[in-house]
Amino acid sequence: MADIKPMAMAKAWLFVGLCALCGQSFTSQAVTIGSGQPSTVMSELAVADPLAWLDRIGKASRQLNYIGTFSYQTGWRTETSRIVHRYAGGVESERMEVLDGSPREVIRQGKEVRCVLPAQHSVIIGQTDTRGSFPGRLPQSYVELTGNYHVRLDGVWRIAGHEAQKLMLEPRDELRFGHVLWAELHSGLVLKSQVLDTKGGVVEQFAFSDVHIGGKVGDAMLAPRVKVDADWRVIDVGGDSETQFTSQWILKNPLPGFALMTMMRHRTGGALQMVFSDGLAAISIFIEPAEAGVEARGAYPGGGAVNVFERVAAGHRITVLGEVPASLVQRAAEAVEVVK
Repeated sequence: MADIKPMAMAKAWLFVGLCALCGQSFTSQAVTIGSGQPSTVMSELAVADPLAWLDRIGKASRQLNYIGTFSYQTGWRTETSRIVHRYAGGVESERMEVLDGSPREVIRQGKEVRCVLPAQHSVIIGQTDTRGSFPGRLPQSYVELTGNYHVRLDGVWRIAGHEAQKLMLEPRDELRFGHVLWAELHSGLVLKSQVLDTKGGVVEQFAFSDVHIGGKVGDAMLAPRVKVDADWRVIDVGGDSETQFTSQWILKNPLPGFALMTMMRHRTGGALQMVFSDGLAAISIFIEPAEAGVEARGAYPGGGAVNVFERVAAGHRITVLGEVPASLVQRAAEAVEVVK
């Protein structure tokens, strides 16, 4: 499928990795049920160490069975999805169905993800990134996290009928967004999350409206609902790993607080992809030969908290997207250069 364009590949990878395609802006105050005040329910968990809470949250999203309906909001748009998640024998299985607009279904088995798009008669196949999708969007390691974010607790609130611990992840500079999490008090499952811009405004929000935690999740609940016909287009956004030493491309200036996590050569389209992370946010750089006379689009929003910058250099199109401020995405794109 050599006709896949770099930005199409980037969007496909983003869809697989984040499963987040629309939303609406909210205030940075917690949404509570029945009142505008945080819950008065307290427990010994409410005064636990913030990093211990992050560890609980990371494990809960991967190792719990849960079924629920959540909304994704950004700007003036809202999208609702139904999710079923199971953990059995050390393997995660998940089915997510988008309930609004064009039908979409995401099936995950272990690391493989299949995004089924009936309206386009297409299936996108890839692998999850280290954070996955809501509610499991945190990394498994928090060693570098505190160097880039100040993590603190902010009381116990009521979300979707459950008591939830609120955590604030405040950036230590203007190169990254802030994050707010509400984790169910007893299980640690994230019930709601927000991304805040450098002025404290909400860029995007995920929130359960109802959720059932625990219990048995059978195979039938995880089975695909959409039948894929033989003539559908299959796009494989997977790739083969490359080391930094085999790549002809480098960043001439490092991104403060970000480290190279993975580098791969995509089997479809042949684009080189480099993924950098600061322990929470991710920046992905796609590099692919450009057609003669092609013009780059420059900076533009990718939806929600994602910003995109595109430039052409050394006969290649460089597309950078990340859940970070637009200035850092541009900075990353302009730092990419070919090894001489």
